[in-house]
Amino acid sequence: MKLISNLVTSVKESVFDIKWWASIGQIVLGCLLVAIAFVVFINPYDMVPGGIYGLALVLHNLFPSVQVGTFGYMFDVPLILTALLIFGGKFGGRTIFASFITPGLMNILDYLVYPNQAAIEALDPALLMGGVVDLSNHLMLAAIVGGCFSGAGVGIVIRNNAATGGTDITGMLLHKFAKMKFANGVLLSDAIIVLSGLIVIGFGVGLPEGKEAQGLLLSLYSAVCIFVNAKVLGFTIDGASRDKLLFIICEEHSEAMRDYILHDLNRGGTYIKATGMYSHNDKEMIFLVINRKEVRNVQHKIKEFDPRSFVVVTDAYDTFGEGFKPFPEEDGMPVE
Repeated sequence: MKLISNLVTSVKESVFDIKWWASIGQIVLGCLLVAIAFVVFINPYDMVPGGIYGLALVLHNLFPSVQVGTFGYMFDVPLILTALLIFGGKFGGRTIFASFITPGLMNILDYLVYPNQAAIEALDPALLMGGVVDLSNHLMLAAIVGGCFSGAGVGIVIRNNAATGGTDITGMLLHKFAKMKFANGVLLSDAIIVLSGLIVIGFGVGLPEGKEAQGLLLSLYSAVCIFVNAKVLGFTIDGASRDKLLFIICEEHSEAMRDYILHDLNRGGTYIKATGMYSHNDKEMIFLVINRKEVRNVQHKIKEFDPRSFVVVTDAYDTFGEGFKPFPEEDGMPVE
């Protein structure tokens, strides 16, 4: 009861917050992209890119009368209830929302893009939107586009402190009870699903008559889809690395360098005490984070102040704080 009361209170506080509504809208958009990826580009070609919906596709091939989205509900609902019982209030309400609407959107899209129930059961790409997007002869394109849509969709959901459930929840449970790293738990869950797809689809067990020989080939395209999904997911969550991290050892004109950083760049920096390994001389190393567009100008200035300077430039994976991105809110899935 306390969990429900806290959830109701949280919703009441958020209803009048424009940022909250914008975030919910982005979560819906992300879930819609995931649904499009599976319904239009993945399911019709029997690719199994891991996750709960990959397992749902495997089961749909064995029991075609049940939609992929419905199988998704069959797995997501028990997993969500289990997570609520175990993690309680730590389990994000946004994740529950995303986990419920994604399979629903998949089922709705099935009815929108296929002409009848028989076509939904067969998942025949020739009948998909009247055959307009039939990529049967372009499976590589289907794998790439499906991976892009899926990765972008999941990335948008995660950026808004939610997740689409499924193997993320199994990863959390394995982390808590099997003391397994969260990422390894998700990887193990996905590996089991991909293996089941290889058995059912890869060896032609769940494929229509005449398509058995394509099974192993479809498994390879599934691997392409998984790879593209992972790359686009990472890019969507973190973006391109726009910030650069500089370590500068400038023995001469260090004050001029300091004035340039503070007043011309309008940035802050940090002095770090350092000692030369060969000379044993004490030095001051400047720790500086800047935009990648500023790197070239900074390099020229360093050369102007002290041509003998030593500089290391590397990517900053993510940068939070004043002058950069705000810290993310703590409202996502627990991964303790």
